[in-house]
Amino acid sequence: MEIGNLEATVDGLMDSLRADLERLAAIPSIAFPGFPPEPLEQAHDLVVELLRGAGVQHIERLDLPDTAPAVYAHIPPPDPGAPTVLLYGHYDVQPPGDESSWLSPPFVPTPTDDPGGGLRARGIADDKSNVIAHLGMLRVFGGRPPVGIKMIIEGQEEYGSPFDDYPPTDPERFACDAMVIADLGNLRPGTPTLTTGLRGAAEVVVEVRTLDEPRHSGEFGGAAPDALLVLLRALASLHDDKGDVAVPGLRRDEWSGAGYTEDEFRSLAGVQEGLPLIGSGGLGERLWSGPAITVIGLDAPSVEHAASAVVPYARAKLNLRFHPLQDPKDARDKLVEHLRAQRPFGIPLTVTPGDTGPGYEAATGGPAYAAARSALQKAWGKEAGYVATGGSIPLVNGLAQAAPDAEVLLFGAQDGMCNLHAPNERVLLSELRNTVVAMAAFVTEYAEDYRGRTGAPGATS
Repeated sequence: MEIGNLEATVDGLMDSLRADLERLAAIPSIAFPGFPPEPLEQAHDLVVELLRGAGVQHIERLDLPDTAPAVYAHIPPPDPGAPTVLLYGHYDVQPPGDESSWLSPPFVPTPTDDPGGGLRARGIADDKSNVIAHLGMLRVFGGRPPVGIKMIIEGQEEYGSPFDDYPPTDPERFACDAMVIADLGNLRPGTPTLTTGLRGAAEVVVEVRTLDEPRHSGEFGGAAPDALLVLLRALASLHDDKGDVAVPGLRRDEWSGAGYTEDEFRSLAGVQEGLPLIGSGGLGERLWSGPAITVIGLDAPSVEHAASAVVPYARAKLNLRFHPLQDPKDARDKLVEHLRAQRPFGIPLTVTPGDTGPGYEAATGGPAYAAARSALQKAWGKEAGYVATGGSIPLVNGLAQAAPDAEVLLFGAQDGMCNLHAPNERVLLSELRNTVVAMAAFVTEYAEDYRGRTGAPGATS
């Protein structure tokens, strides 16, 4: 299908795709503890309904222990010479948080005044827009794309799902030649982007007890060891004076791909006016190809209820993000070793290693990447750039293990300004439209290239 005809076809589908996105985004499908399970079932059933309406005949419900149901769909290749592409997305969403911070109810999809048109709702970008983008690609071809399709739409990605470990146990189900992980998007609106790296993640808890119980700070302060002071001194050792991570052995490389400008990053992060950013080097190194350590929790007396007493016990939870290619256990253990070596005022710490999740770095020299770069350029009219992300998508590694020879592509309808996980999350309809165009162009070009390389007969759509 020529790009002009393809774009016209997608434009003709946009009203129905928008309507279906609004239906899906109106469902509060939150898979976190304490939220009702019924909306998850509703979202699952709507995805199945939409896929059937797009001409998909083989659809399964995957029920694994301790997770929301996943949708598995399969369209056989049109002939033995066609490749198979696996598509991924998720229908669950983050909790909305403080609803008073929203400009409109979080589960009432509401138009925005963004250029190109937009819709605001929780989960409308992450990741329901990408579920609809997959659906749009299938509709372009009337449910008969020029490649075989395997699709997995899961329902508990945001909270963490046992599904992450499932694909390697059932490799035949996930066997494919390329996969499109649509849980990301462009660096900024209008800038086609392929994400090629995901930092890994680990958690560590550090604690210290110095006294049996609190003691009067006037009588004992100055000699009795203050647990909070001990902990703070240990935490201060994690970074140098510039704010760079000071833990030996954590990998950091220069970043040569695309990236945010400092002004963009300041705006996105909400950095208070006049304050410096921490760390040195390029933003890509600090955010994607180098480590970051964040204190995400602290147990200590609150200011509101503080007593004039030496603190006997304090505890902190640390989140470590590390280079995509560093071994998760090695990275976590480097942090643990560093903390255990600290002796603030001669006092040892108790350090407990927590969970880890691997990073991922894609190989970008294969035919699927060439087809994707071409497709993105056609959809947006600009050459695609490469970025990484500090976030994690644990399922990527499970899928890569199940299909080790498949190329892994990460792109989608979100963008870096969409407020994912924050109040007033939005998706731009122009980005959704271009993503559908790109996905349809990708499967067309990939099928043609595949046949050219393998000499397989058969015509593409």
